[in-house]
Amino acid sequence: MVDLDELEQVLSGLADPEIAAHSTRFFKTGKGEYGEGDTFLGIRVPQLRKLVPQCRQLPLTAIRDLLHSSLHEKRLVAALILADRFKRGTVDEQKEIFTLYVKEIGKGINNWDIIDTTCPHIVGAWLYPGDRALLYRLAGSENLWQRRAAMLACFYFIRKEDFTDTLKIAALLVEDREDLIHKAVGWMLREIGKRDQQAAEQFLHRHCATMPRIMLRYAIERFAPEKRNQYMNCGKNELRKKQKRMK
Repeated sequence: MVDLDELEQVLSGLADPEIAAHSTRFFKTGKGEYGEGDTFLGIRVPQLRKLVPQCRQLPLTAIRDLLHSSLHEKRLVAALILADRFKRGTVDEQKEIFTLYVKEIGKGINNWDIIDTTCPHIVGAWLYPGDRALLYRLAGSENLWQRRAAMLACFYFIRKEDFTDTLKIAALLVEDREDLIHKAVGWMLREIGKRDQQAAEQFLHRHCATMPRIMLRYAIERFAPEKRNQYMNCGKNELRKKQKRMK
């Protein structure tokens, strides 16, 4: 087991400037982009995952310190440690981890990779047996990452064959202004469609004409080619109607 200082030394030793430069571009860190100002050590996710078993005894205060780092990989490994600890923890420990995680969404939990790899396993898992009102508050937030977390937490429900809240959250976000939300909604609809295509199609029948194109493409990716064309044409026809009205 390692302490915080030892973990930070290991992370510094794994740093790769070439990967860091690529990540700076990949995660859109330029001015006005979603990852503006984020900085990277240049460490691949599999390398970070290998460190998690050595960090199971880190106190939550140390993990919180990592979440407050300016370095992306420190925040990501902190979230991965929390997800691992949540899975293994008692109910009281899970509640403490969940509370910390939710407070950090939009702060230390502030990029799509961190949310996608950990949010379902903490927020979704904690909320699954009971009240899910938090997801609706997050979905209505002005913060991009809180809205993405609301959608991705539902992945846990989908894996349990429970689609109701996922479809309701998707409906709240179907006209969102952000591309990262379009992709998240489309992804979750695709996951529903893999398990229950009829449920996914009921949603698409209501929204395919107006939902963002990338959301629609994600949602229908696993459909048969003929059905994919049917839904894509639905969107095109609505676009033509709008263009005619604008003339």
